[in-house]
Amino acid sequence: MRAVAVAEFGAVPEVMDLPAPVPGPGEFLVHLRAAGVNPFDWKVAEGLLRGAVPHAFPLILGSDGAGTVHSVGPGVTAFRPGERVYGQFLRLPQGLGSYAEYALATEEDAVARMPEQMLFTRAAAVPTATMTAYGLVEAAGVDAGQKVLVVGATGGVGQSVVQFARDRGATVLATAAGDRSREWMRHLGASEVLDPGPLAERLLELCPDGVHTVIDLVHGAEGVAELLPAVHRPGGTVASTLGALDPEELRGRGITGINYSNRGSARLLAVLADLIGAGRLQVHIDHEDPLEEAPSALARLREGGARGKTVLRI
Repeated sequence: MRAVAVAEFGAVPEVMDLPAPVPGPGEFLVHLRAAGVNPFDWKVAEGLLRGAVPHAFPLILGSDGAGTVHSVGPGVTAFRPGERVYGQFLRLPQGLGSYAEYALATEEDAVARMPEQMLFTRAAAVPTATMTAYGLVEAAGVDAGQKVLVVGATGGVGQSVVQFARDRGATVLATAAGDRSREWMRHLGASEVLDPGPLAERLLELCPDGVHTVIDLVHGAEGVAELLPAVHRPGGTVASTLGALDPEELRGRGITGINYSNRGSARLLAVLADLIGAGRLQVHIDHEDPLEEAPSALARLREGGARGKTVLRI
């Protein structure tokens, strides 16, 4: 099968011809038709989880994907051949990922049936980013009447955070650069769209009492610290996906700090499928590339400035 993999940590991703996996007991094989590209993918290739999780090489990159169930192993009852599914397919100990024609999964994995009428490319853009966004909004306790700032709102996670916060009745402020991106943020429900850069002074002009919640998807510790004067206290919340916070230090300042990491599940994917099917969640795709262009797609993602998701057609 065609796959995009690395031969070792730090190697340049390349297209390889590798054996298709065979489902064992409790496993099913999915014929992938599209794969979603996430920053996590190139970080894994660089060795993000080196020493924490066993890896096999060549290591096929990618977690998110969508396709049809090709075959099932003994004991699998929840899925049947021919069903359209989407979810997370990364299996580091076996060197398997979603940038390939075939991937393995189990009934315990974050894999679920696709939303009806949804294209494979659209479905592949959903899993990691949108589950992360859903979990962030829940963990931060976003609720009606709150003012929520989303920093890095135009990326895959950010665009969904804006929508989930809006659906909970919050007033959403989002950062975006460029007329098209600002227009997109307003379309998704942001009441105010701010240029990236120094934000605290502008925020306090708009919200003299501060914002209730900051969800920061781009800054390290120094960048987050610059936003703290504009956080409502006591009782404000700051959430980071980059581990940029010192929760103990923030607690002393009357702020709840959350270093959030994604927790995916088949149950949550089913919830997202319902939201998409009901028209309550939109996922914007910035680029669609053939599988062979995965190395350049990853390089582009590393440069930053994404406006939505990148998807690979398989």
